[in-house]
Amino acid sequence: MANEEKENLNQSEEQDAVEAEVIDAASAEESETNAESSEALTQIEQERNDLQKRLLRVQAEYDNFRKRTQKEKEAASKYKSQDLAEALLPVVDNLDRALQTVQDEEANKGFVDGIRMVHRQLLEAFDKQGIEAIETVGQPFDPHEHQAVMQVENADYEPNTVVQELQKGYKLKDRVIRPAMVQVNS
Repeated sequence: MANEEKENLNQSEEQDAVEAEVIDAASAEESETNAESSEALTQIEQERNDLQKRLLRVQAEYDNFRKRTQKEKEAASKYKSQDLAEALLPVVDNLDRALQTVQDEEANKGFVDGIRMVHRQLLEAFDKQGIEAIETVGQPFDPHEHQAVMQVENADYEPNTVVQELQKGYKLKDRVIRPAMVQVNS
């Protein structure tokens, strides 16, 4: 019986050893599986983060595009009459010159009145569109609004002041369509 007990004990120890090996092998496989799963999970999280960053970038680009398009539409609406104004400025200049050269107003009263009326209507249409003449004589010289074509010395004016307007300049709202040609006191 002692032998049987020894034999049962040996079998039990062998069985425990086999079970331990199986458990160790399972643990090793589980560790490998966990390591592989961990790597795969890390890779998936990285891809998700990259996609999320790309999505945020695309959304920001779209917002910027939308805002830029809106500003362009507003500018186009605000300055829509600029091309027409630029085309009509020579007409206004010629009407101004015609009115300045009238010598015998009584003989040509009807003709002169007609020119004045057309000139006034054209300036009113400009005013409705936000087109206005740039103030010049007596104003400080501003290179954004004035184009100096001559310099003179005049004691009646401060230095760097517009003395005479040679050609009117015009602005459309806050944009200069054509700078005024002026004489500036040096």
